[in-house]
Amino acid sequence: MGRGKFKSKPTGRRQFSTQEDILAGTTSRPRTFRQKEAENEEEPEEVSGDESGEESDQETKKKKGTQGIIEIENPNLVKPKNLKARDVNVEKTTELSRREREEIEKQRAHERYMRLQEQGKTDQSKKDLERLALIRQQRAEAARKRNEEKAAKEQKKAEMAETRK
Repeated sequence: MGRGKFKSKPTGRRQFSTQEDILAGTTSRPRTFRQKEAENEEEPEEVSGDESGEESDQETKKKKGTQGIIEIENPNLVKPKNLKARDVNVEKTTELSRREREEIEKQRAHERYMRLQEQGKTDQSKKDLERLALIRQQRAEAARKRNEEKAAKEQKKAEMAETRK
């Protein structure tokens, strides 16, 4: 009898309910979890009176061990970052971490450098413009030479054509 690789384990005896069984309510699945959940919901006792409210506040304020004695801020303590809307202070400015500040400064410096680069005020842009001017001059000279050579070839062709006639 092949039952797969979970023969010896409890998972090998799993029986799944069909949709019809679930709708009919005849599933073999135990409903103990739901019963326990319902019992837990009924257990919380409501105590009326002002004294009980004060007692619960005192219980929450009590601190274990040296926490009640030492009242300093632990810089390593992780504070919850999720704040509720009512707790947010709009007027308070958020302080950036060192990395965030450095990153913003780096971006601003890069933008400033690129602006100066476009205007041609940086050393690199000046060198680039000089190089560009030199290349344009060389290309203009090369074009002039080509035109002269072309004109010289045409003149030679014209002379050869006259001499043959």
